[in-house]
Amino acid sequence: MAIKQELIDELLSDYKTPEDLLGEGGIFKELKKALLERALSAELSDHLGYEKGDPKGKKTGNSRNGHGSKRLTGEDGEMEIAVPRDRDSSFEPKIVKKGQRRFDGFDDKIISMYARGMSVREIRGHLEELYGVEVSPDLISRVTDEVMDEVREWQSRPLDEVYPIIIFDALRVKIRDEGTVRNKAVYLALGFTIEGHKEVLGLWIEQTEGAKFWLRVMNEIKNRGVGDVFIAVVDGLKGFPEAINAVFPQTSVQTCIVHMIRNSLNYVPWNDRKAVAADLKTIYRAESADAAALRLDEFEEKWGKKYPPIAQSWRRNWEQVIPFFAYPEAVRKIIYTTNAIESLNMSLRKIIKNRGHFPSDDAATKLLYLALRNAAKKWTMPSRTWKQALNQFAVLFQDRFPSSIY
Repeated sequence: MAIKQELIDELLSDYKTPEDLLGEGGIFKELKKALLERALSAELSDHLGYEKGDPKGKKTGNSRNGHGSKRLTGEDGEMEIAVPRDRDSSFEPKIVKKGQRRFDGFDDKIISMYARGMSVREIRGHLEELYGVEVSPDLISRVTDEVMDEVREWQSRPLDEVYPIIIFDALRVKIRDEGTVRNKAVYLALGFTIEGHKEVLGLWIEQTEGAKFWLRVMNEIKNRGVGDVFIAVVDGLKGFPEAINAVFPQTSVQTCIVHMIRNSLNYVPWNDRKAVAADLKTIYRAESADAAALRLDEFEEKWGKKYPPIAQSWRRNWEQVIPFFAYPEAVRKIIYTTNAIESLNMSLRKIIKNRGHFPSDDAATKLLYLALRNAAKKWTMPSRTWKQALNQFAVLFQDRFPSSIY
């Protein structure tokens, strides 16, 4: 709806400085206040069935009953408005609901800053600096705590029937537990759908170590609708392969090549990392398991004396490394590419680093969930090689491939 030029001219008749327009008592804020109060009055007239002063309102059983005062917080600071009342208190405003103290969108600002790893103190300072609004720590906590309802819904949502690949990864997070700050593991499941889109299936904070924990995670995934996983990529976690195959007996369990590379490079100073990484690439990019074993021998001959733990680690995990050599290049590339999991880890670690430690499991969960939600916004397209991989999956797992795809 276009605003009449005459009205704009009248509003700007006393405009001399930017403060007159944008300041605390400026035209913008006063106009917003006037429009809100006029809208509330119109809502009450609609509720009562007659306009203010209309004789039809007599003996209707309900009428106007003055105004109450309400202070609202928004992006342009705080504003006090007059809210009309009716005698039997049946009026429920829509534009500014009962109990509402913040304009729509203000809570989103708090959650957005929280999702980027800002502390409560930083959020308070930011809001005060930008909007001149003093927000209590309790308010920020209440707003962010509401995210937990969304987390619970997300964590229990139905999943696809088939995932060609799921990558399981872990992050170490400091969380206060019974008065002591403990290092806990937060586990993520990053799945690739049949269409090739990345999707985080869930996150779990380790409560008890070992096979029971993993079995619970696998059963949870199955109960949410997953019937089959072609390939599960894990980080050599004890008891995990057994738990996966107990629930998904046909799933091929593969040690994560990304983690093997990362763990190997932990032993290498910066001046040698590029060369070592290039030689490791000859192993996992070899054309077959036999060729990879030869490349590992060559690697050990070249670097074994200088960095002995690297070749030892690859040999120790060799049986879990080589399954993916049975797959064609298009599928192998999806498994060993670093982009999917590394970019996700990088964004999460940055936020965790900003926080130091978390006061509870819930605090860690809601922040990581918000960070994951932000990351997922960028996952709009599947990998460029996904169609090639999908054709290979259709051949390799023909009897398990969803019939709806054919």
